[in-house]
Amino acid sequence: MELKKLAVQAAEQYAQIPNIEAVMLAGSVSRDWQDEFSDIELLIFWRQAPSDEERQQIIRQLGGKLLEFHPYEEQEWAETYTVNGMKFEISSFLTETISRTIHQVTEKFAINPDLQCIIAAVQYGISLYGDTTIEQLKKQVEHYPLELQEAGINYYSDFGSRWNNREALVHRKDWLMFYKVVVSVQTNIMGLLFGLNRQFIPHPAFKWQRNSLALMDIKPKNCAARLESVFFQEPSDAIKELEALIGEIFGLIRQELPHIDLSEATRKASFVRPKI
Repeated sequence: MELKKLAVQAAEQYAQIPNIEAVMLAGSVSRDWQDEFSDIELLIFWRQAPSDEERQQIIRQLGGKLLEFHPYEEQEWAETYTVNGMKFEISSFLTETISRTIHQVTEKFAINPDLQCIIAAVQYGISLYGDTTIEQLKKQVEHYPLELQEAGINYYSDFGSRWNNREALVHRKDWLMFYKVVVSVQTNIMGLLFGLNRQFIPHPAFKWQRNSLALMDIKPKNCAARLESVFFQEPSDAIKELEALIGEIFGLIRQELPHIDLSEATRKASFVRPKI
């Protein structure tokens, strides 16, 4: 059965609990990015803190098999279960927590990806129950603040001191550390591009990289293919590709946002640890 139809059926059970204010379909299914490995991600917005019984009641009604059941932590209740082999990932929040998170990102300009991914879920999610509540939340995330854009670019333009050791790591064949640096640099590149394009980060680990890049208008030519190739090229060539991408992205930032001073970031990113 189609994943969205399964989500609707589950939402009908959640809607029977008076303490639940809204249910939203999130994740890859909400954006038509799903594949054969996708599960169903639901965000549940509660009026008051749910009891364990309320959370488990729905799983029983759906005939689900519980896989994980987490207590309240980091302002979220989470559980995972399967129904007829289909996995459901459930994230529950107080509605006021979502409103507070939106305020942190859109008014206080928090660049934290863990917060931004909640904003992106609200922005792109599909309402399954509680349309009025979800519409109100969606209106609050329509605007991507210029201040958030600048804060993100200033943060992600610092690639860290380990990037300066890139040639030494290749020379030493210190591959574990080298590829940790590569992943870190790609993470910063994605952070810069999300900021430059004024898009909220949809996943704290930058999942759906190719899909996200396809939605961006401002980016280096063949950006997705070049970022992917870094993991399959010779390491020395991978370094050159990343250096080129950083330079091109900095150039795009200067073109689009000339008031942002990248002189120090450029100096630090281009520095290479010298040989003795």
